[in-house]
Amino acid sequence: MIIESTRLGELEVEQDKIIKFPRGIPGFSEEKEFVLLPYDNDSPFMFLQSVSEPNLTFLTVDPFCFFKDYEFKLDDQVVEYLELSTEQPPYILNIITVPEKAEEMTANLLAPIIINHSRRLGQQIVLEKSPFTTRHSLFPNGFPIPEPQGGK
Repeated sequence: MIIESTRLGELEVEQDKIIKFPRGIPGFSEEKEFVLLPYDNDSPFMFLQSVSEPNLTFLTVDPFCFFKDYEFKLDDQVVEYLELSTEQPPYILNIITVPEKAEEMTANLLAPIIINHSRRLGQQIVLEKSPFTTRHSLFPNGFPIPEPQGGK
């Protein structure tokens, strides 16, 4: 299937790669189908592109690459709704905000996106009584400096 993306252009996506969000995403309740697209090989970033709305693309991140102590308990209703289990664990992403200065990117840790990959089912939840906010800095000390290749 071909989907259009204002940010990524025309994309050919296999039907079995579409993730259904039956409840939509907060603020976009009418958008029910998305596809996850890698930002780059070996990158923790991914695009979450709406199948039907070319202008709706979220930049997301695997939070555990940046926030080693990020943890929360999923409500039993979410676990049941997404059919999560030990055999079908949740895949967690967070939406990123990219300001003018890219090194000031923030992650919304308060409202993670939970996906059951094998069922192709997703939901964004809002954590209650959480220490997390919508703007956790990915690079609090600026961009990391790459290590030199091949020695000194």
